[in-house]
Amino acid sequence: MNSKSEQFMTLGAAKGWSEVGQSHPHESAILHVLGEAVYTDDIPEAQGTLHAALGLSPKAHARILSLNLEPVRAMPGVVAVYTCKDIPGTNDCGPIIHDDPILAEEKVEYVGQPVFIVVADTHDNARRAARKADIQYEELPAILTPQAAREAESYVVPPMRLTRGDAQAAFERSPNVLKGKLHVGGQEQFYLEGQISYAVPKEGNGMHVYCSTQHPTEMQHVVSHALHYPSHAVVVECRRMGGGFGGKESQSALWAACAAVSAAHLKRPVKLRADRDDDMMVTGKRHCFYYEYEIGYDEQGLITAAKVQMVTRAGFSADLSAPVATRAICHFDNTYYLSDVDIRAMAGKTNTQSNTAFRGFGGPQGAIAIEYIVDEIARNLGKDALDVRKLNFYGRNDEEGRNITQYGQKVKDNVIHELVAQLESETDYRARREAIRTFNASSPVLKKGLALTPVKFGIAFNVTHFNQAGALVHIYVDGSVLVNHGGTEMGQGINTKVCQVVAHELGIPLSSVRASATDTSKVANTSATAASTGADLNGKAAQDAAHTLRKRLVEFAAKSFGVAAEEVILANGTVFAGETVMPFADLMQKAYLARVQLWSDGFYATPGLSWDRETMSGNPFGYYAYGASVSEVIVDTLTGEWKLLKADCLYDAGNSLNPAIDVGQVEGAFIQGMGWLTTEELWWNAQGKLMTHAPSTYKIPGVSDCPQDFNVRLFKNRNPFDSIHRSKAVGEPPLLLPFSVFLAIRDAVASVGDYRFNPPLRAPATGEAILDAVDAVRAMA
Repeated sequence: MNSKSEQFMTLGAAKGWSEVGQSHPHESAILHVLGEAVYTDDIPEAQGTLHAALGLSPKAHARILSLNLEPVRAMPGVVAVYTCKDIPGTNDCGPIIHDDPILAEEKVEYVGQPVFIVVADTHDNARRAARKADIQYEELPAILTPQAAREAESYVVPPMRLTRGDAQAAFERSPNVLKGKLHVGGQEQFYLEGQISYAVPKEGNGMHVYCSTQHPTEMQHVVSHALHYPSHAVVVECRRMGGGFGGKESQSALWAACAAVSAAHLKRPVKLRADRDDDMMVTGKRHCFYYEYEIGYDEQGLITAAKVQMVTRAGFSADLSAPVATRAICHFDNTYYLSDVDIRAMAGKTNTQSNTAFRGFGGPQGAIAIEYIVDEIARNLGKDALDVRKLNFYGRNDEEGRNITQYGQKVKDNVIHELVAQLESETDYRARREAIRTFNASSPVLKKGLALTPVKFGIAFNVTHFNQAGALVHIYVDGSVLVNHGGTEMGQGINTKVCQVVAHELGIPLSSVRASATDTSKVANTSATAASTGADLNGKAAQDAAHTLRKRLVEFAAKSFGVAAEEVILANGTVFAGETVMPFADLMQKAYLARVQLWSDGFYATPGLSWDRETMSGNPFGYYAYGASVSEVIVDTLTGEWKLLKADCLYDAGNSLNPAIDVGQVEGAFIQGMGWLTTEELWWNAQGKLMTHAPSTYKIPGVSDCPQDFNVRLFKNRNPFDSIHRSKAVGEPPLLLPFSVFLAIRDAVASVGDYRFNPPLRAPATGEAILDAVDAVRAMA
């Protein structure tokens, strides 16, 4: 420093310095753009690496009468073929209930179920050989839809029921009652990087599995059980995924187990990389839901009673269907206070892929039903749906009586009134509503629609003990920092946010911090990166570790330079200790020579959570994230084509850790949710084969589907819950924002009948679904 005045100026700036709350780019952004980011399939293959493929069932439900794999073994390049009998340990990869075999045993339960593994010298040779098996089956009756599962009382877990008040008595008092049905389809995760595992045998019966997974610890458990190894003999590593969206939470287990079993037998590295068609045929998707509802309401539109029955297509095994159904029940209310309710959920056992986690994890399926219902109430009363929504909102935080959810948790952080009011004003909602009505009155074919929908989404895992995380932070003598945590990077920016938290805590620039690959040998017993908790849990754990280090360094600096600890400031790579100013790296060298421990572990467990599965009550969420969106669409009533003209989103990210990343997450979630509700249709034929199993038959949104006028803003709010830097989760909740797109399409269709009838629009609102709804409205008119 040239003078004390410059020193004090720098010190003053240091006191306001922060690395959190800044819009830093994704830590791997440059690597992504340059193609240098290493994914599992990019890892240099060890000498002797072999490649595996799976032999899949062509039947939805059948007994295996005979299994002749000699034609497979005779194919060029084939090294080995394995069946369930070759699994040394447990033939199961079910995450909760052990009903999900790695390889089919006596029968198959869906088209695409793996029956055997073929290992060959190349990926292509393995795939070709897998199609040569001679298997004889005895076909059995198959259940393919949730409605059929309910009729057969075929469930993967017992039905669930949540009640509050006396719904039946409330119905008898209600001036109006509506009844209806709704079908909302499932959704393929369609991650850009497919399922892949690369298993490398290690000395002493060890196994190192590189896996594209959201849950390395679960993969460690599955592999260790399949191989009959102790957990310490299995290391699972994931540097990054090319997308996950829930599809790599539990469903990556089958691929990891098959690669590891093959590698253990052959004592050679084995890679199992799924072709896109095979991936979509084998893996589960978002659960489709079928609803039957009955709603009581008064002349103003206030809901007085609610009864709903939700049946999901769970697939052939339980997987995560129970917690998905639970979360759907807990999100049926969305932003609305429901006094008397009777909510039932059934996870239908069907002879289809075992459905699994998908961004939102049942929350979107629960909330879409009540939004559809509120939309219907408003049309029945000739009111604007926004007014009916506002009337039914949870009370403000100081309004007792209307701020308790149906499962008994008090809503303490409600900002939906202010958030919606801001969005309504900023988007000129009322004026646009009138302009659209005027347009529709003079346009016989093209019809516009508008909708504003709100979001309230609970943040935490349904299962309380999953809400924990650990981290390791190492400071090296050159001042650089390495952080390892239990979360997995799938493009959502968790590593960037965790590094920001550590940088902020240690008072160093983000460029000095690096995140290493998630690794079960570094941080043990981790939870999945899911339920929007990644940054919340792992950020807190890393902060805990970094705080311990900061405290040590401050105490050392204070002692070394003869000042009080309160006089020591660490900011932007500089240490201020009274009159002494030095680079952070210089202090690290001094601390090392003084034998100060320069690494620490950290841990975090979300406080205040509880859940009783029997009574379906408690405090399952740490806090709620809120949001709202306005969408304007135009629909061609002759072809069913439609276009999103404009979308405005306002999202409550609390004190955002990284506004740029959070805005990007909202944008991506909006488009992904729009795809679920409009274009992404899963279709099984009468034989139970998924026919939409490739990009040629399954339509995810493209660039041309995004609105030209797309505005995303973050709502200024500070999380009252002690989250990481008072931020809020941004992974799953924004996926509910495009409810406004679906209901804007319904609004446009309703204009065909002068808004007097409720269009029976199903989701996804494909061109066919829109035309069916248009025809139905014309018939009613």
